[in-house]
Amino acid sequence: ATRTGVPAERRSALYERLLARLRATPGVDAAADADIVQLSGSTWDPSVEMIGMPPLKDPPRVFCNRISSGYFTTVGTPMIIGRDFNERDTASSPEVAIVSKMFQEKFLNGENPIGKQFRIVAARGEQEHIYEIVGIVKDSKYRDLARATDPLIFLAETQEKHPDGGLNLLIRSREPFGTLTSAVKNALLDESPSLAIQFREFKRQVLDTLLRQRLMATLSGFFGLLAAVLASVGLYGVISYMVARRRNEIGIRVALGASRASIVQLVFREAALLLAIGITAGIALTLGGLRVTQALLYGLQAHDPLTIALAVVLLAGVSLFASWLPALRASRLDPVQALREE
Repeated sequence: ATRTGVPAERRSALYERLLARLRATPGVDAAADADIVQLSGSTWDPSVEMIGMPPLKDPPRVFCNRISSGYFTTVGTPMIIGRDFNERDTASSPEVAIVSKMFQEKFLNGENPIGKQFRIVAARGEQEHIYEIVGIVKDSKYRDLARATDPLIFLAETQEKHPDGGLNLLIRSREPFGTLTSAVKNALLDESPSLAIQFREFKRQVLDTLLRQRLMATLSGFFGLLAAVLASVGLYGVISYMVARRRNEIGIRVALGASRASIVQLVFREAALLLAIGITAGIALTLGGLRVTQALLYGLQAHDPLTIALAVVLLAGVSLFASWLPALRASRLDPVQALREE
């Protein structure tokens, strides 16, 4: 990000020179600029109406961004059909836009949008802008990763008549971050010494957007581990108590010729019954709390079958572990001693 510190009438030319100089810098694979860096938390969501369709009483708001050519190559968003912005898109040419796949599905029912037009609803006294769609790109996240995918509109930065004094330059490179920033800073300051430059690694920005989810995952993991330990201790205590209460019965079974394996099976059947009750109750509570838990999850659904299956396997393992020692003790019980206790 940079602050240019130059008059408005000179900004467009300066931005073009800075971008050209940046792309020529050794170690820079691709570069572009954008009004809004996606996943930064900044937003611009004006109301939008499709031309040729009945006007809506309350036009939907759509996330927008103003970008330079090469933006999609830089951030790795594939173009589906149509073209990228180019040198023909100037402040005096008809205004154009590129939309996301989700925009196509929501506003055009999946029809080919190339050549279709929309307007950004202007406030009273402001100039209305009509844009022609020239391309479609794959869906991407805009404000944060946890939010559902939104329809997106991208406008040409070169068609902005009054660019602001800030500039977000995006760089794709395989060079180490420290080496790259030094080379980029020198190149930009050579072009315009008045620039105020700040660097931010995109990976770090993405991690920052997941801070809440990472904290919740850490806390959930800790309390999940604590719950597993408590469940193991509790199940061990219950099974041990059950074996102690049934020592006389087990002694009689052994005296009548019951094998050690049958005694172990007896104890494990008791544990399996408790496990089945716990799993049934747990799944019911999970499915019943979907609406609450959905907001705390990223990258999976609250009813995700794989997650539920893994939880069941984990609980079964805990149950097996907690039941093993009481079952082993029961199988080694001396029937004479057990009968004397009665």
